[in-house]
Amino acid sequence: MPIRLRTAGSSSDGTEDSDFSADLEHVEASESAHRRSSTRLTRASLRLSRSSQALRPFATSTNKVVTLSSFPITRSQQGATNTTAKKYPLRQSRSSGSETEANGENLKQGADRDETPPRTPTGNAPSSESDIEVSSHSNDLEDERLAKELSLKEAAAHDLSHRPKRRRFHESYNFNMKCPTPGCNSLGHLTGRHERHFSISGCPLYHNLSADECKGKASTRDKQAEERTLSHRQDENRHSTRNQAPTERQLRYKEKVTELRRKRNSSLNKEQKEKHMEHRQSHRASREPLLENITSDYDLELFRKAQARASEDLEKLRLAGQVSEGSNMIKTIVFGRYELDTWYHSPYPEEYARLGRLYMCEFCLKYMKSQTILRRHMAKCVWKHPPGDEIYRKGNISVFEVDGKKNKIYCQNLCLLAKLFLDHKTLYYDVEPFLFYVMTEADNTGCHLVGYFSKEKNSFLNYNVSCILTMPQYMRQGYGKMLIDFSYLLSKVEEKVGSPERPLSDLGLISYRSYWKEVLLRYLNNFQGKEISIKEISQETAVNPVDIVSTLQSLQMLKYWKGKHLVLKRQDLIDDWKAKETKRGNGKSIDPTALKWTPPKGT
Repeated sequence: MPIRLRTAGSSSDGTEDSDFSADLEHVEASESAHRRSSTRLTRASLRLSRSSQALRPFATSTNKVVTLSSFPITRSQQGATNTTAKKYPLRQSRSSGSETEANGENLKQGADRDETPPRTPTGNAPSSESDIEVSSHSNDLEDERLAKELSLKEAAAHDLSHRPKRRRFHESYNFNMKCPTPGCNSLGHLTGRHERHFSISGCPLYHNLSADECKGKASTRDKQAEERTLSHRQDENRHSTRNQAPTERQLRYKEKVTELRRKRNSSLNKEQKEKHMEHRQSHRASREPLLENITSDYDLELFRKAQARASEDLEKLRLAGQVSEGSNMIKTIVFGRYELDTWYHSPYPEEYARLGRLYMCEFCLKYMKSQTILRRHMAKCVWKHPPGDEIYRKGNISVFEVDGKKNKIYCQNLCLLAKLFLDHKTLYYDVEPFLFYVMTEADNTGCHLVGYFSKEKNSFLNYNVSCILTMPQYMRQGYGKMLIDFSYLLSKVEEKVGSPERPLSDLGLISYRSYWKEVLLRYLNNFQGKEISIKEISQETAVNPVDIVSTLQSLQMLKYWKGKHLVLKRQDLIDDWKAKETKRGNGKSIDPTALKWTPPKGT
């Protein structure tokens, strides 16, 4: 782009000539008609502005302004351009008004000091018209590069994809959910940092507070945290030795805490007792009991801080999707060294059912809310095996008989755990009429739960199993058949014929059908006579005759011919069973000689 000089006339009073205002009007009119020329003008302006920062001030006369023509000037157009071509004032792109004024003052000062000819952006003064044309042609690539840089900068300025997306209020909360506390509108949060809540743990009303009080307590906690951080920074300069004496600040704080705890009243007065009783009678379990005057203000504030911190952790889990909203469905449980996905809903208490994950002690089956509580519990839990009597042991496999009347809490927790993996189970809390037989696998840390089955103490229909479960981590390893075989072993000792209680779950039906098939094939393989009786099979195996007939029909081994029922001894099925038994070995089987048990008498 050629650089030309234009002499602007000035009036006697110091104002600009009318030609300059005419040029500005021409600029506004020509921008719509010559977009390409204005684009090249911007490129040259950017290049010239960069060179002007390195080579400033420009050498101009006192009444001369640097301008650019809209098109390149050739030799043939030179004469016409000097007389008729309009000249456009130089505009520095993307500059503020203050910068423009500063550049104008620099130009005027430079004009007063030096009147040498202007230089090109390369720093050399043009000597002839040919030099101007060559310089404009050689700088086309530079113009394109500068224009590309400018377009990239403008695109980056308008591109907001790199900015983090603001989380809107309605994206974080499910407005169909409501707090379970009666009379609560779900507004506010115990932490003072959220606008809504959906659980008792975050309900200000349940904790006898208002939303504004929670926000005030949150700001107070933030200030205390900042003061604590500053004090810790001051203590970092001290040498960390094991037997280091406390600082003066720590001693003052200890005295302050002791004084606060000393000030509290040892007992409630009559008015306070009446207030507490009225609150308890009016709200019962729907509100937290009044905690004022029960302990010192300092200890009460510590308890409130712990509640707010636990509520904040639960809110983070909810936003992360680990807490289910409205479904009351526990998704996973941490059980020993396993994390198990649940299959069905279990009626745990509401404050636990709203959690996405439960933590359980694998020995006493106590359920907890967090990993920290579980770790502290395991440090002091003295249980290493189920309660009750060990009635069977062979190798590392043991079976314990647990009375639902003597160990009620353990049996209730076992039923709640089983309901997470059983669809048809309805027994949860009424466990006293039942006996529970818990199978475990022992190692150096204790006896780990493998599975269990329960049976009524006095069953009118001679059911030997009411509910049976194999833990998911031990499925498809032969433990299910061991539990079924053990239940029939107890029926043999009792000299009864047993059958599982209906209805059976899908997995339970598959397991029992497989067990009945195996028992019948084993009996037929060892049977040498010509006539066989269903009653004899039932008495020897303790399997109900109805179950035997249904199994024979499913195997197509029971036929009706000439008015008689015949049992077909299919040798192909027996050979297949033998091959599987040989391949499987005797690893997972019940040894009747290892049972040390006598049938219980009465209830």
